[in-house]
Amino acid sequence: MGDAAATGREARMIAIDEARALVLAECGRLEVERVPAARAPGRVLAEDLCAQVALPPFDNAAMDGFALACDGTHLPAGGVWEVAGVQAAGDARAHAVHGAWRIMTGAALPPGTDTVVPVEQVDVLARGGGGEPERIRLTADAARGQHVRRAGEDVGPGMRVLDAGTRVGAVEQMLLAALGVSTVAVRRAPRVALVSTGRELVDDPAQPLAPGRIRNSNGPYLAEEFRTRDADIVLQATIADDPAHYAEALRQAMALGCDLVISTGAVSMGEFDFVPAALDALQARIVFHKVRIRPGKPLLFAVLPTGALFFGLPGNPVSAAVGLRFFVDPALRAMRDQPPERPLRVPLAVDVRKKVGLCHLQKARLAADAQGRLGVRPLPGQESFRILPLARANAWAVLPEAADVLAAGTMVEVYGQAPGTWRLVEEGCDI
Repeated sequence: MGDAAATGREARMIAIDEARALVLAECGRLEVERVPAARAPGRVLAEDLCAQVALPPFDNAAMDGFALACDGTHLPAGGVWEVAGVQAAGDARAHAVHGAWRIMTGAALPPGTDTVVPVEQVDVLARGGGGEPERIRLTADAARGQHVRRAGEDVGPGMRVLDAGTRVGAVEQMLLAALGVSTVAVRRAPRVALVSTGRELVDDPAQPLAPGRIRNSNGPYLAEEFRTRDADIVLQATIADDPAHYAEALRQAMALGCDLVISTGAVSMGEFDFVPAALDALQARIVFHKVRIRPGKPLLFAVLPTGALFFGLPGNPVSAAVGLRFFVDPALRAMRDQPPERPLRVPLAVDVRKKVGLCHLQKARLAADAQGRLGVRPLPGQESFRILPLARANAWAVLPEAADVLAAGTMVEVYGQAPGTWRLVEEGCDI
């Protein structure tokens, strides 16, 4: 692309919804692979999962007591029963069908029994030489079927238990283990390259800062965020303001088969903002450059010759965080064939003023008041260089482009700091 094309891009700054739609239109689906269930946490299911077995797999006792057979609707208090045997968890099902059976929680009900009476609702009338109960009397009525977990009561054979697009977490892992699932079909982990630009950046935290130098905070931040998103970081580099070295890093990312290249810095219109020209030289297709948002307005999105998606995020830390949360995350969901994320709609807890013509994406705290009503409060320090308010935030508040004053009580969209996570403030309920 030449200067004319670049000038055209500069002249057209697009809205956040249009920008995200353009991103999603470029997202292909990651390939499907089958992995052991033990390696599934963090991955996204590529197909619906149906149970092959029942859960529980057999009728079993919900508490310690005695298993009995009930001919009617209940067993009356005062009934006397001979104890036929003991059934512990892990024992094969007993074959006898008469009398009462001493039973432990989780043990299979002996054939013919259908009711469990807790030990505290029984008087022991006779004991054997080892102290084991031989005859009991009920001290309370027992309803038929009480304290019994029926086979398939939780999950029946053939039931769909997890949908395609579900991210496997600890609870899903518990379900897979309980059902005896050995392998699952998941989307491949995306391969990601992270490139930080800036001659002022220092990676080594032990290195003293020379005048004009700053620590590289974007690189470690993005690396950790992508680890939590189950991405495979195949390249991480810090490049001084050197277009040749930068182009070489992009070529390396493409050679490594990256699906996503995330670059920070050098996307504005300054003398050292060389990323657009470097992309043009590589024959990348720039889809848009600049979005009507604050922070993060200079964001650039392109498609590299290999088909990898390129996100050029501004260098200020909060601008990079906004680019990740509101543009890269939707792309990751689409690549994993997950449905779009749905934000909460929550009333503002305070009056807010903003600039008309830009959608403001503000660091905020979501909390409940004493009556349990949610509210969101944008935090002081919304400038894009301020990291501390981001650390104190638990949400992002989306303030619409057309508004200048939003009164307390106005409903706004609210996103968690990361997809699928919500963390309410812990130091009280005042909002």
